[in-house]
Amino acid sequence: MPIRRPHRNARTLRQTMPEAERRLWVRLRNKQLGGFRFRRQHTVGPYVADFACVDAMLIIECDGEQHGFDEFRAHDAKRDAFLRNEGWMVLRFWNSEIHDNMDGVLETILDAAENSTRFLTTKPDGGAG
Repeated sequence: MPIRRPHRNARTLRQTMPEAERRLWVRLRNKQLGGFRFRRQHTVGPYVADFACVDAMLIIECDGEQHGFDEFRAHDAKRDAFLRNEGWMVLRFWNSEIHDNMDGVLETILDAAENSTRFLTTKPDGGAG
């Protein structure tokens, strides 16, 4: 069984980003979205997330049409379950959605990041954490 090397794979993926990922990265990089810092091709366990905001424990995945096939859906479900078990929230967007509705995609991401950080910094008694 081959040894998985997600960090090496992440480096390659950063160099060969699909157009939708490139377009989204231009809008996420340099803390442009609500001051949140996103990383591209961030490794979590055996997986490489398209984008991740560690402070908000938020992962963004950009899905091409191949993710509509049963085998990809099953893999994505397994992957998402692992990531959620590790404490991450996962948002998936179709590449066409990124191309056709960038403002809506960014609004959804910002809302999730803001709500996630509120959850992460609030104690059960209502005080700040």
